[in-house]
Amino acid sequence: MSKKKIAIIGASDFQNPLIVKAKDMGLETHVFAWEDGSIGERNADYFHPISITEIDEIADACRKIGVSGICSIGTDLGNITVSKVAEKLGLCANSVACVNRSTNKHLMRETFFANGDPSPWSIQVHDVSELDGRDLAYPIIVKPVDRSGSRAITRLENSDGLSDAVSSAIEVSFAKAAVVEEFFEGTEYSVEYVSWKGEHHFLALTRKFTTGAPKFIETGHIEPAVVSSELLDRVKAVISHALDGLGVEYGASHSEILINESGDIRIVEIGSRMGGDCIGSDLVELSTGIDFLRAVVDVSLGNQPDLEPCSHPGNAMIRFVFGDDDLVALERAKNEFKGAVEKVVLTNSAPHEIVDSGSRYGFFILSSVNRDELAPYLPEREA
Repeated sequence: MSKKKIAIIGASDFQNPLIVKAKDMGLETHVFAWEDGSIGERNADYFHPISITEIDEIADACRKIGVSGICSIGTDLGNITVSKVAEKLGLCANSVACVNRSTNKHLMRETFFANGDPSPWSIQVHDVSELDGRDLAYPIIVKPVDRSGSRAITRLENSDGLSDAVSSAIEVSFAKAAVVEEFFEGTEYSVEYVSWKGEHHFLALTRKFTTGAPKFIETGHIEPAVVSSELLDRVKAVISHALDGLGVEYGASHSEILINESGDIRIVEIGSRMGGDCIGSDLVELSTGIDFLRAVVDVSLGNQPDLEPCSHPGNAMIRFVFGDDDLVALERAKNEFKGAVEKVVLTNSAPHEIVDSGSRYGFFILSSVNRDELAPYLPEREA
């Protein structure tokens, strides 16, 4: 019997676990991406050097190949391609309308406001002149309307730098638009779910660490986040309602939220795809025992995902490398840590300024049954 075939959008380090998982599941992997020497090009059964923005070309190739599913993890751009190709081929995926709402921050905010979901106020602009005469309530956050990875995000305490912040956000935006938003002070978390036929299954709450203002580049994460059962129940209720409003029906979702000292919740954004930064591909399974990657593959094939733990749950963290302090922590973990050093990825790039998530020097992942063992290795930089 011939293998089922699956299309995977993207070939980077963050897509590679998906490729490996699909192969382990006995699927024939067809990976689509711009050819640049990424690891997924080598690990795929078949690599197709087609830019992930070439929707029609990818759809034609998938039709000829006879794929049974299509998926991608941790990338908004890949998620858009998955939804559009799936629609053309009648494969299992969220609707194009849903993915549009969950990859465009302006449409997302409009959806939240319409459905009564707690979210900061927001204005979309295509030029800074559109803010002339507006009385903005500082501090504010300026972001591209449709990018991820902490690209061109700026917090402003006053109007100084507003023009540059908006211009930078518009420059990297695919739609050439920015959102100017209320800054809500709080601790940052993400909420990981998988959905099947509109039923949402909670997996994990992730505590996130960042560089803080002005760029809020993520420095590390730990799962599970420790909060009260009452607060966790409220988080689940808020996110499930928002997922319904966005129209999420299938697969992974990654919701970023802020919670202040009073326990008020604000939704920063929701992606109808697995979280990046190894949250979905590594931390969820290490902390819950649930094979999140397998669930994503199963859903893409039109199969109900198995969400029973396949290993003992524990605690897991990731720390990103910004400089020598992080490398020292890594060496200390290698020599002294009593848990497991699960993964280390370091780039060979020359010294440079870290301006977003994509410019970090790498990361390392640790796991332990004892949460306290992880604490000394968490990043000190914290929002």
